[in-house]
Amino acid sequence: MLSPNDLQALWVTFKLALVSTALLLVFCTPFAWWLAHTRWRGRVVIEAVIMLPLVLPPTVLGFYLLLLLGPNGWIGQTMEAVGFNHLAFTFSGLVIGSMLYSLPFVMQPLTAAFQAAGGRMLEVAATLRASPLERFYSVVLPLSQRGFLTAIVLSFAHSLGEFGVIVMIGGNIPGSTQVASIAIYNHVEAMDYASAHTLAAILVVLSFSLLLAVYALNRKFKVVGI
Repeated sequence: MLSPNDLQALWVTFKLALVSTALLLVFCTPFAWWLAHTRWRGRVVIEAVIMLPLVLPPTVLGFYLLLLLGPNGWIGQTMEAVGFNHLAFTFSGLVIGSMLYSLPFVMQPLTAAFQAAGGRMLEVAATLRASPLERFYSVVLPLSQRGFLTAIVLSFAHSLGEFGVIVMIGGNIPGSTQVASIAIYNHVEAMDYASAHTLAAILVVLSFSLLLAVYALNRKFKVVGI
């Protein structure tokens, strides 16, 4: 049986994954489109920065976020100077950390999808006097469905298991910043392996189901030629 704290941790985890994935799609879609078509020589630097969370220890990323967003960081101090609270140990801080940590899992499939989409069909749409926005919605988005699906599932599933970034920037506040991975760690420290197993099993089943779904849908798109 799950305790009330475990249920809260699961809720915070799902909410964090949902919010961070939604915001990543909003911000990454135009950025990935630019990255897929720019000829700027500095693009390789941008790509390296985007992929950095894949090789950077999560605690390092969380530590620097804590320095920036905390009361002594320049972002935290600026926010307090204009009447807002700093973002360290808050759900908003968790969202920022989650977005940065999951950034490669959204940018990479979107950029690849945008590089493959369009071509001759975009040229035809342009000859029909479709505006750039109309061409994007009528041609690019339908051809990029697999990329968007992959980005959504990978970002959501990756957010479910975050630990290092979360514990550094958010701490361990039940009902606010305590996520399932931290709750599992707490149970193991308390030698409560049964509760830890229950939470871990839920995350394993959910993550596997999400990945299974994306592979199945990708195969379906491949069969129908999308």
